[in-house]
Amino acid sequence: MTQAPSPSPILFLETAFAIQRTFSIRAAVDLEVFTAIKEGQNTSSALANRCGTAERGMRMLADYLAMLGFLTKSENTYALTRDSEMFLVKTSPAYLGGTLEFLLSPTLFKGFCDLTEAVRKGGTTLPDRGTIAEEHPEWVTFARAMMPMMVGPAKWIAEHLASTGGAINKVLDVAAGHGLYGIEIGKRFPDAEVTAVDWSNVLTVARENAEAAALDNRFKTIAGSAFDVDLGEGYDLVLLTNFLHHFGIPECEDFLRKVRAAMAPGGRVITLEFVPNDDRISPASADFALIMLVTTPAGDAYTFNEWDAMFQNAGFGRSELLAVPNSKEHIIITHHAT
Repeated sequence: MTQAPSPSPILFLETAFAIQRTFSIRAAVDLEVFTAIKEGQNTSSALANRCGTAERGMRMLADYLAMLGFLTKSENTYALTRDSEMFLVKTSPAYLGGTLEFLLSPTLFKGFCDLTEAVRKGGTTLPDRGTIAEEHPEWVTFARAMMPMMVGPAKWIAEHLASTGGAINKVLDVAAGHGLYGIEIGKRFPDAEVTAVDWSNVLTVARENAEAAALDNRFKTIAGSAFDVDLGEGYDLVLLTNFLHHFGIPECEDFLRKVRAAMAPGGRVITLEFVPNDDRISPASADFALIMLVTTPAGDAYTFNEWDAMFQNAGFGRSELLAVPNSKEHIIITHHAT
């Protein structure tokens, strides 16, 4: 008979000290530690000279990064891991350091600092309904900072749609943000006209990206709340990427009815979301649900069964769930019911 392990405080201590990880990666990105090592500055003294720090401070930071697995260390020499070289060197096309501007934003940080009260209340304690406030500046930060993480899923969705057949001529990209999802589909489908809906301050970023992709002549915008503006009609594809999780189920269903009314018969909706299993723990989505708790009044990480019920209650047909490669997210493909 196998004896159960003795109780241990390790998980508690690792969790209580997790803030060290957050601020260590923030410091390493700010100081360009990974970029400096890529350049050949691979000792604490060389890194300190390159990054403008005290050698003692750099040694302690670099050792901690090695302990976490961001670096390796042999005697007194540091080296990058494959992941660090790919995602944390500023000259890499896949550089993710800029995403910290959103992931560690003051809004999110303040929300988690008040988590106790958010749990008591059952929703955000941030002013003006948190991140769903009108023209919230956080979404400009999101649009610019998160683009490197969105390129892969955006390209995959466009390729998946191309591989499954069917013409796409008119696309509605709701809460478009950076606009990459609609832009990638516009690039893959040369006859497609893309209409992006978002706050006016955010659409500035989407237009910049559409122009850079030489798509501006097929890229239109509608400024304002997607719940309030006239969406138009005749769309054969609607994109709901990381949007409806900010709202409660009744609000989602009301909006989906509006979306269905704007679609052409036979059209499809692509919903990109963190979709937990029915246990709401696996795959790891409970962390995302907690973000919704501290930043929105009623948002959540919804299960596929909940999404399917919302779409059916709004008059849609069948839905299917697909995992996005190299991502924690899924897409839900929902068909317009005639």
